[in-house]
Amino acid sequence: MTVSDTRLAQIASRFAELEARLASGTLEGPAFVAASRDYAELEPVARAAAHVSTMRGELAALSASSDPDPEMRALAEEEIAHLRSALPEAERALAIAMLPRDSADSRPAMLEIRAGTGGDEAALFAADLYRMYERFAAEQGWRVEMVSANANEIGGFKEVVANVAGQGVFARLKYESGVHRVQRVPVTESGGRIHTSAATVAVLPEPDEVDVAIEDKDLKIDIYRASGAGGQHVNTTDSAVRITHLPSGIVVTCQDERSQHKNKAKAMQVLRARLYEKMRDEAQGAEAEARKAMVGSGDRSERIRTYNFPQGRVTDHRINLTLHRLPEILEGPGLGELIDALAAEDQVKRLAALDA
Repeated sequence: MTVSDTRLAQIASRFAELEARLASGTLEGPAFVAASRDYAELEPVARAAAHVSTMRGELAALSASSDPDPEMRALAEEEIAHLRSALPEAERALAIAMLPRDSADSRPAMLEIRAGTGGDEAALFAADLYRMYERFAAEQGWRVEMVSANANEIGGFKEVVANVAGQGVFARLKYESGVHRVQRVPVTESGGRIHTSAATVAVLPEPDEVDVAIEDKDLKIDIYRASGAGGQHVNTTDSAVRITHLPSGIVVTCQDERSQHKNKAKAMQVLRARLYEKMRDEAQGAEAEARKAMVGSGDRSERIRTYNFPQGRVTDHRINLTLHRLPEILEGPGLGELIDALAAEDQVKRLAALDA
C-alpha cells in the first residue's frame, strides 16, 4: 500500500492543526479531551508520514542533481541506493501506522478467567493464568485490581475477574481471549499421569459510563450473604450482590468486598463491560468473519494456546508458534513475545486485505 504525496501533506496539515489547537489554550472540557485523543492517535502516523516525506524529498533532490564532481556524484549515487533500499520499509511502517484502529484499543480491560474441564486442576491452572497476567501487567506499568473471585480450597480459582488499567491495555491483551489448555501432572495426581485441563479467558474493553446506558428498571438486584470456599461465611452480613440485566439476561455477582455498596459498584463495572462487548459484537456484525480470519475470533470457545509442562513449551495454535520457554512465559516476561507475534500477524493480514 503506497501512500501518495498528497495524502502525506494532508496528514501533516491535520497534525499541525491539532498541535495549534491544543497549544492555543482555548479548548476546555470534552473538546480538549477529544482533541488530545485525536492528537495521540495521529502522532505515530504523522511521525511515520514525515519520515517517508523527508526520504522521498531527499531521493528526488539527489536524483535530479547533476554535480560535475565525480566524487560528489559517487556519494550521491551511494545515498540514492541507500534511500531506495530503506524507503519501502519506511512506507510499510507508515501503512501499518495508518491501519484502522479498534476504537477500544486504548481502553482499560476487564479480564475474566474461568476454570474449564479438569476440576481442581483446571482451577489451579486458572490461578496460574491470573498470576501470569498480573506479572505481565506489572512489567507494563499497568494496575490490576481484582473485582471478584470464586476460589477453591487448594488455591485455585473457579472464576476470577479483574480490572486492568494502563496505557494500551486492551490493544495488547485482546489476543488472549479464548481457551487456554494445560498438559501436566496435577498436584492432586498420585500416579504421575499427565492430565489435560483448560481455562477460558475473556478480555473485554471497559467502557466509559456514557458508552453504555443502563436503566434501573432493567436491573434485578439480589442481596445475599457472602460465603467462601467450603461454605464458610466470609462475613455475617448480607453484602454479596447479584445483578441480572433483564433485557440481555446477563448475570453478574460480586461478594469480595464487605460493603454491599462496593460489591454493587464492582458488579455494575463488570456488567457495563459485558454489555459494551455485546454492543460491539452486534455493531461489527459483518466484520465478524474478517476478524476470525486474522488471529482468531477471540471467542471463548476457541482453543488458542497449549501450555505443555513435560516438554516446557507453549504453543499458540493461531499462528503455529511454539516457544520452549514455558516458565518464562508464566512468570510474565515471555508473554510479551507471544503477544508481539500475534499483533504482527494481525498487521500482516490486515495489510494484505487492504492491498487485495
